[in-house]
Amino acid sequence: MNAAREAEVVVIGAGQAGLSAAYHLRRAGFEPDRDFVVLDHSPGPGGAWQFRWPSLTFGKVHGMHALPGMELTDADPARPSSEVVREYFDRYERAFGLRVRRPVDVRAVRAGTAGRLLVETPDGTWAARALINATGTWDRPFWPRYPGQETFQGRQLHTAQYAGPEEFAGRRVVVVGGGASGTQHLLELAPYAAATTWVTRRPPVFREGPFDQEAGRAAVALVEERVRQGLPPRSVVSVTGLPLNDAIRRGLAEGVLDRRPMFDRVVPDGVEWRDGRKVVADVILWATGFRAALDHLAPLGLREPGGGIRLEGTRAVADPRVHLLGYGPSASTIGANRAGRAAVRDIRRLLAGEPVAA
Repeated sequence: MNAAREAEVVVIGAGQAGLSAAYHLRRAGFEPDRDFVVLDHSPGPGGAWQFRWPSLTFGKVHGMHALPGMELTDADPARPSSEVVREYFDRYERAFGLRVRRPVDVRAVRAGTAGRLLVETPDGTWAARALINATGTWDRPFWPRYPGQETFQGRQLHTAQYAGPEEFAGRRVVVVGGGASGTQHLLELAPYAAATTWVTRRPPVFREGPFDQEAGRAAVALVEERVRQGLPPRSVVSVTGLPLNDAIRRGLAEGVLDRRPMFDRVVPDGVEWRDGRKVVADVILWATGFRAALDHLAPLGLREPGGGIRLEGTRAVADPRVHLLGYGPSASTIGANRAGRAAVRDIRRLLAGEPVAA
């Protein structure tokens, strides 16, 4: 403890959720580098957005909500979202003097003495009275396992490694996954690839009509209920369905989004189903999502038998000093903003020795 630097609050991660939390900490009277620190392992501002593929332009991004206190205005919809958001986050950090420390990798968070949490990094340890974890999911791409996967002689990659459609010119591509990334990849790849095949575990659900506030609250409530039960969260998109926009309609009409059920095994030159059907492929693109990057919290023993971390609001039930942002119902950009405010409100009560809300 003597060698550890002290802070009232440590924020891990400087994406949407982490910056929102830092903003609300500052508004509540906490001073950066004195009362709280923000540790981010990325090389620069932008959170996970800085790693998105160049062809994902800002105009293709749906549901990007501004950070609290500064609108994102006049963004060119034709520019890569990675550039737009990186520049926006950079302006935001400087405007509010958040003093994000990077690149800093948090290796582990452990219980210390005197009620402190020890946040261990290669640059030293921070001793904090409260922790806001906002590490997102980008660092934990999910690769499902299927028989024969190791025998495939072509290329396998995950959405996290996708750099754009041009590199797949003339290739036969199998895209796995029924989320937004899977459909975006297919629509981009189709003009370049020799052939595309779309496979998903469950039939995709396309959402007609506007997605109003009532529908949004209902969807978030379903995700939140799993978190309350200590189960691993599902994405909000998994319960809302995919928006049926003009690009999706064209893809359906042209046969690009002609979904097949999940194959049963991978073979050296493609994929096969139990009934003998086969698709020959050069590439398997796994658009199979991500999992929460929480390994550094393992020493705290927060996980429930169901595999998730049970939360009340943003607060871990197993340790009220720990708040998770961008996890479960707060994984959307607007959800992250609200969660940042709620977490800071709880932490102020905790540090003042007041009971936190149930």
